[in-house]
Amino acid sequence: MNSKKELANKTTRREFIRKSTYAAAGISLGAGAIGTPALGPVWDAKHKIRDQLKVENMDNNPDRDGDNQPDQILVNGKIITVDASFSIAEAVAIRNGRFMAVGSTGDIEKLAGSSTIWTDLEGRTVIPGLIDAHLHPDSASTSELVDEIPDVRRIDDLINWIKAQARTKKEGEWIIHPKYFPTRIKEMRWPALEELDIAAPRSPVFLNGTYAGMSNSAAMRAANITKDSEDPGIVTDAETGQLSGLLHASSFHLLGMDRLPPMTYEAQLDALEKMIRRYNQVGLTGLGSGLGDHSTLDMYNELKKRGQLTARIFQNISFPIDIGKSEEEIRRGLIRLGYHTGSGDEWARVGALKAWIDGGILTGTAFLREPWGARAKEIYGLSDAAYRGEPQINKEALATVGTVAQQLGWKFTAHCTGGAGVDLMLDAFEEVNSSSPLKDRRYSIIHGNFYTPEAMKRMSRLGVYADMQPAWFYKDADAMKYLLGESRIKLFHPYKSLFDAGVMVNGGSDHMVKYDSYTAINPYNPFLSMWSTITRKTERGSTIVPEEAITREQALKMYTINNAYGSFEEKIKGSIEPEKLADLVVISEDFLDCPVDRIKAIKAEMTMVGGEIVHTRGSF
Repeated sequence: MNSKKELANKTTRREFIRKSTYAAAGISLGAGAIGTPALGPVWDAKHKIRDQLKVENMDNNPDRDGDNQPDQILVNGKIITVDASFSIAEAVAIRNGRFMAVGSTGDIEKLAGSSTIWTDLEGRTVIPGLIDAHLHPDSASTSELVDEIPDVRRIDDLINWIKAQARTKKEGEWIIHPKYFPTRIKEMRWPALEELDIAAPRSPVFLNGTYAGMSNSAAMRAANITKDSEDPGIVTDAETGQLSGLLHASSFHLLGMDRLPPMTYEAQLDALEKMIRRYNQVGLTGLGSGLGDHSTLDMYNELKKRGQLTARIFQNISFPIDIGKSEEEIRRGLIRLGYHTGSGDEWARVGALKAWIDGGILTGTAFLREPWGARAKEIYGLSDAAYRGEPQINKEALATVGTVAQQLGWKFTAHCTGGAGVDLMLDAFEEVNSSSPLKDRRYSIIHGNFYTPEAMKRMSRLGVYADMQPAWFYKDADAMKYLLGESRIKLFHPYKSLFDAGVMVNGGSDHMVKYDSYTAINPYNPFLSMWSTITRKTERGSTIVPEEAITREQALKMYTINNAYGSFEEKIKGSIEPEKLADLVVISEDFLDCPVDRIKAIKAEMTMVGGEIVHTRGSF
């Protein structure tokens, strides 16, 4: 083993190389110091220590100054490998962008040659690169380029922001909040029409909740919306028959809101690159881009071509034709695309084919098994207590799409937020499975939210994955409990039951807008999400259905190896094992053993993709 002084010299040399590379790219590494754990990790007996060196095919005594030496080694750490036995190592060797060996510090040091770069982890914990299974980097990347989106927590916050906007905007200029959800406001409601009118009597206001939205009188006048308008998306007050200001998504097109001038392609690329860098800062090395088409994938490939892509992409494709078409028309439409799930390379691949089942739980438009109930009027403005949402597709059409997708090599998925939507998808998948087994295609349900024991059994049998967003539990479980009651809330994000049933659970954020990882809509900080699944704690301080909490190991798998399975890439990423891509994160706490409430504040000290550093924090 090299002496401590020699190791320090090698580490310093590595720092010089790294900083020189970043300086050449015009990237600041930041300043400031971080706490340094004591040298030499201490292991909990319940976690297996990797004693035996695992290394890719090599001679027993190779020439370490030849082609077989590692490019770099990281030693004296706690390496949580997330391999099949969830073993723990102390060090890792990297060569040609892949893990070459994993084992003890002593064994890994023996592999080093004269040009190997050394890094002393000084007891820090290393985990596999984290993967977010479902988010929207392209739309998020431009969401705050012009103005910061306010982080409103109360109705007063919203009204004060609208008043401030009205003072600075010209009369008739639109005031738009791009993602406002009543479930996430302390009062858990839309603002009343009168409140909006007082705040901005002459400026049109629209609060966009994706599947429903709220407008003021000036907005409806500008759109020529009256109580006699026949569009079914316009909601009137059940008692007075007057306009309420509430609109369903089907009527958004009536508003004719101001549109920002189109961005240049170069500006879009620049924004997208910077957004991916923000993801790197929280340890993300893989992204499941939730919606797009070939042009979206082309942007990632262009960044790759320029050497500016710093995360691996699995790009879902929006269903490209009318889902109600005949089977043959659907087949021809998909064949015309010229690609299918998995097309691409280790940096950017075609993901799943995506459809829509329903609306959302944040606006009372999810398709539920039972009605939303009387309190839905209070929160969502729904006047019909028997309303339970409506599906946007029937079982027969869904089965047709699923069958053709399977035959043409696609993974198929759908946006589905209510329990009845889950059952509808599983009914259709059962029909597809009856003619050709689905298990190897890894079909999935995006969101889902409400899973009965029977649904989970069916998912396990069919090999259907649960593509979950724990930030929704963190943000919305209190509202769901208030709306649906003690019994129905037990089905909301039942993580332990999903794992126990043998369902593959994927972890994502559904990040849509805002840049900050904690205040974004939705929060994309993976450590916050993992903490929520482990503790069942919410943003409002509640602990809801604690018996559905999962272990730290299970939470970490959700954001690593499980998501690699979701993109058919478990053989090349998702764990720290020889021959896999060298994607890893050095973190500020011991994920397995730190006090549980410190998990949500864990920082990525260094993020590495393919053996290249894409983020560092402080002095590391």
